[in-house]
Amino acid sequence: MSRLRKLHYSQKRVLGLCGKLMQSQKMLFPGAKIGIALSGGVDSWTLVQTLILRQKIVPFSFDLMILHLNPGFNSRSHEPLLQWLKTNPVPAHVEIGDFGLQAHSDKNQKKSPCFLCAWQRRKRLFELCAQYNLTHLAFGHTLDDLTTNFFMNLIQNGRVDGLSPKEPFFQGKLIVIRPLLAVDKKTIVEAAKRWSLPVWKNDCPSANNTKRTYYQDLIAQIAPNSRLYKNIVQGIRRWQVDF
Repeated sequence: MSRLRKLHYSQKRVLGLCGKLMQSQKMLFPGAKIGIALSGGVDSWTLVQTLILRQKIVPFSFDLMILHLNPGFNSRSHEPLLQWLKTNPVPAHVEIGDFGLQAHSDKNQKKSPCFLCAWQRRKRLFELCAQYNLTHLAFGHTLDDLTTNFFMNLIQNGRVDGLSPKEPFFQGKLIVIRPLLAVDKKTIVEAAKRWSLPVWKNDCPSANNTKRTYYQDLIAQIAPNSRLYKNIVQGIRRWQVDF
């Protein structure tokens, strides 16, 4: 516990908000086996580090396994993960695929590249969870993702909905959890820097030109300063994930 006391404010905040949400939602149970969907970005890496620390705090044991699916844009982009695994004894499944390339190829005439890529990635993650008998699949979605999804669902689908902290799939055989859903992106970025996590850049050609980035820009227009943006995200947090 002495290591936890030495953490920076941002790290303590990530750990604390994650813990509160996990407890309030009863996300875990003794003997849970959690697959962590690691993309290589700052959110998923922070989730890995936070759950490793949660293992030292929670009064029962649970297991972790990293699941990384390289979408094929750069077959060597995940090298930082391989180096990290040499000194961090966390089980991992690392797989190089081509679903990202397929989604951006001429073969995809009907779906947006982002939709098809995300659908294939999630399908494969579900298969891996079954293969390794995992009880949970954890995603690194943040409070900012919750806010963006709220506006996307409201405007595109006429639905008042965001992201659920905890969702059962396949008659409850697998539980999808989002432990960082109450944590804002700014805090996560600062905590990741303090932990020196090996984040790598997203090589997807559509990374900065998606529906998600469109709605992020829209929110920035609605809330052009930090105070207004904070009011929006905190209001949505109270509605969706308040403890």
